[in-house]
Amino acid sequence: MTTAVNPNPLGGIANLGRIPELRQRLMFTLGMLIVYRIGAHVPTPGIDPNALAAFFQQQQGTLLGMFNMFSGGALSRLTVFALGIMPYISSSIIIQLMTAVVPHLEALKKEGEFGRRKINQYTRYGTVILSLFQGLGIAYGLESMSAGGMPVVIEPGMHFRLMTVITLTAGTAFIMWVGEQITARGIGNGISLIIFSGIVANLPVALANTLQLARTGDLQPLFVLFLFVMSIGVTAFIIFMERAQRRIAIQYAKRQISGRQMVGGETTHLPLKVNTAGVIPPIFASSIILFPVTLANFAPWDFMKSLASMLSPGNILYMLIYAAAIIFFCFFYTAIVFNPEETAENLRKYGAFVPGIRPGRNTAEFMDKVLTRLTLVGAVYVAAVCLLPEILIANYNVPFYFGGTSILIVVGVTMDTAAQIQSFLITRQYEGLINKAKIRGRTG
Repeated sequence: MTTAVNPNPLGGIANLGRIPELRQRLMFTLGMLIVYRIGAHVPTPGIDPNALAAFFQQQQGTLLGMFNMFSGGALSRLTVFALGIMPYISSSIIIQLMTAVVPHLEALKKEGEFGRRKINQYTRYGTVILSLFQGLGIAYGLESMSAGGMPVVIEPGMHFRLMTVITLTAGTAFIMWVGEQITARGIGNGISLIIFSGIVANLPVALANTLQLARTGDLQPLFVLFLFVMSIGVTAFIIFMERAQRRIAIQYAKRQISGRQMVGGETTHLPLKVNTAGVIPPIFASSIILFPVTLANFAPWDFMKSLASMLSPGNILYMLIYAAAIIFFCFFYTAIVFNPEETAENLRKYGAFVPGIRPGRNTAEFMDKVLTRLTLVGAVYVAAVCLLPEILIANYNVPFYFGGTSILIVVGVTMDTAAQIQSFLITRQYEGLINKAKIRGRTG
């Protein structure tokens, strides 16, 4: 296992403003994220903000607090973006799972661009349906909710429920559209950047709250210092693991063309990342747990509230389910993005092979074996990073915003976006060299 190191990772920053297309993409991404953050402060009608804020103050360290983190604080204010992007993620999980069991979806997956568009369309429909159900559950739950003797809903009734469902569903649909626009016309993955912006927007408040806890004596100053040092150490470890990869040597066979001219014979490598799935597994795992628990928290039945309490962060049941879901989605998503049989077949077509391994089926089995071992290491690493804050919550009552999930998402999205920017710069640099060569050829 090696770690790819860029000798000058910041060398391309000076060229960002010199490429008009890249500058436009960056400005478009920034503009769409600003629109999202503005919408995260537009309140839903019919809510008492003081009572709602008091209720969520009691939910710090629970799954509702985690859901609020993913929505960028929109849920605690019950804004039009209160549901966040989680319904879209849940719909994506359901559709991807169904592609393995539904023949029609499996056939669409193999139809290239047309199939991808149809699957995306089904994902959007699923997002709207899930948003309707979640919005209705939240509306019913809010009507039975109070904090300090103050009801959260000013005027309960069918009008409030209908207005809440429409508002929250429209907000999620708009966020989904924003994410797709960023992916198509901006830089980076739009959905990941939306979650990233929501987490980063809450960091100043989280820092201030932590310092306030130290000032009031709820947390010892040395322990707070340890938390910050630990956060830096975990961040460095995440960066190392996200860049770690196993390089499989690839040899191209020599072949003769145009008489005696020999081509091929060079050696390269196929890089396999330790964490091929990236930040997707913890996001998917959180979404799987958040969907039923969110409804349980807002449900009026006591046994549902007991279930939600058992699945709160820090409880052993939550840790086991969360870790199992992360490990499952690490293997599941890796299987989606990397197909050993297809890779082995492509290598065989281009006359390439792994030294010491027969082309074709043996190469596919070798890659599958290597990828399985790497994925196991990556899954354990992701699960350990995400469970670290849960252990601290259970034993030391640490604020939930020191979550490994949030750090993993922030670091992973930052690295992926920086890699896309760097690739964009390299592509434009090669295009510039090719154009210069053509000009010299015409004038020479």
